[in-house]
Amino acid sequence: MITVSGLTKQYGDRTVVDNVSFTLEPGTVTGFLGPNGAGKTTTMRMMTGLVPATSGSATVDGRPYTDLPNPGAVMGTLLDASAVHPGRAGRTHLRLLASTIGVPDSRVDEVLELVGLADAAGRRVGGYSLGMRQRLGIASALLADPPVLMFDEPANGLDPEGIRWMRALLRGHAARGGTVLLSSHLLGEVEHTVDRLLVIGGGRIVADGTVASLLGADGTVARAADPVALTVALEAAGFHVQHEGDGALVVAGAEPGAVGAVAAAAGLALTDLRPVQRGLEDLFFQLTDAS
Repeated sequence: MITVSGLTKQYGDRTVVDNVSFTLEPGTVTGFLGPNGAGKTTTMRMMTGLVPATSGSATVDGRPYTDLPNPGAVMGTLLDASAVHPGRAGRTHLRLLASTIGVPDSRVDEVLELVGLADAAGRRVGGYSLGMRQRLGIASALLADPPVLMFDEPANGLDPEGIRWMRALLRGHAARGGTVLLSSHLLGEVEHTVDRLLVIGGGRIVADGTVASLLGADGTVARAADPVALTVALEAAGFHVQHEGDGALVVAGAEPGAVGAVAAAAGLALTDLRPVQRGLEDLFFQLTDAS
């Protein structure tokens, strides 16, 4: 479990993270979203002690990350995939990390296979592509099979197959009871990967909730064989109806059941009936623009 309470970071008179608080439970993948400069990376670096907090606290399993006897065995992190000596081979890099956190060398080959770098393990990291360095960083985080994972923009440089692989990796980790915090600018991918969203804007948390609760909107989308008749019936029942260009009717403030009941009473056949659903991109810009 990760608990962040009142985390604040100031540089002189400028506050870049302002009283950020949240708790991450096991079994969930949480997306941490925000525009550049919103405070995402600074928050994650404060959580690991790489950046000292001005005030507030962050704990992993009840203790600050820097106070854990073996932090890498509790929380695996990927904050900067380029922070690897370019002259070292991928396998050598992982073996050095493994010896530091008390993991046997046999685990190195396991994670290399897991992230798809077995064939490139003997090559120098300086010759790796960005996507390969990302995979090496993920391998580093997985070495001790920690219960908590925290990744900052891990999909940078990954091709569509790699992104799909990473999604399965993170979902599988959560399904086994692990905790995942994921920062990403790939909003469409986040929407299909995470259970919960944390949105930060201007250094403050501006939204915190499940994907369903944040993307759901008040209203119903309906389509009918006779949209004119359905409009007349709904307006007669006191509903406001908006016509979309694709023939859909948006009924503000109505539950699907209520719209269906009106259609049934009027003897009208519906071809589509569902709650209004916003896209994550729409929500992101709405929240961050307001902040």
